[in-house]
Amino acid sequence: MKQSSAEHSLAHLSLGQATHYPEHYDASLLQPVPRQLNRTPIGIAEQAPLPFHGTDFWTGYELSWLNPGGMPQVAIGYFQVPATSPNLIESKSFKLYLNSFNATKWQSWQEVEERLVSDLTSCAGAPVQVQLRAPDAAGHEVGRLSGSSLDDQQISISSYDYNPELLQHASNEHVTERLYTHLLKSNCLITNQPDWGSLAIHYHGRAIDHGALLRYIVSFRNHNEFHEQCVERIFMDLTQRLDIDKLSVYARYTRRGGLDINPFRSNFETAPELTRLSRQ
Repeated sequence: MKQSSAEHSLAHLSLGQATHYPEHYDASLLQPVPRQLNRTPIGIAEQAPLPFHGTDFWTGYELSWLNPGGMPQVAIGYFQVPATSPNLIESKSFKLYLNSFNATKWQSWQEVEERLVSDLTSCAGAPVQVQLRAPDAAGHEVGRLSGSSLDDQQISISSYDYNPELLQHASNEHVTERLYTHLLKSNCLITNQPDWGSLAIHYHGRAIDHGALLRYIVSFRNHNEFHEQCVERIFMDLTQRLDIDKLSVYARYTRRGGLDINPFRSNFETAPELTRLSRQ
């Protein structure tokens, strides 16, 4: 099968390759992926203002290093990569990079945090926020997404291939709704491994047909794209096809390799609900 131009551009990534786990700190393990690779096909011109703002919220559960006396330190890392950064950070490279801290001695937690900020900012091409917390101080309570669930509808679904034409309005009435589903599934662009997530949509505009919306979300089931790209595609499909005035799209994906990725895109809200779900 012929390799697409996007896949060819990503052929250098460690994703899908035999893995050598580093024994010592190595910032060169981080691999950037230009966001524009996916934005051009969904109608976002390279020099045009973004139709949304947002952040990729990452949580790192497998972060450890040695203090000067050789005692292991363990932290949960919270990372915020702005949607305005020219690059997203490829997840497997992020995992390998974090693992490279394991056998390296650092003077303090602050030194580790500062190094993470510097390296991740360099990879993303824009300032990345980092916060480290001890496991007992993380305050990582489990919550739930607000709004009405789409998952209880008694509808039939027969298409699992991406299809934005499934989207339609329920009426001409303008409404404000918060909707969510736990049925989001897509696949890694490189390895085809399944990515499982929950999706929240908050909008104001002409009423969306809930059955059509759920069928559309389920149509990502065989779709291959990175987490951040799926959320941006959903945002663009809804705004372009349904004439929505205000829109937020927020996904919370289950973790892989000790990392979860939670992209948020909006044209009117500043921040999502930063609540870990039971699946995470």
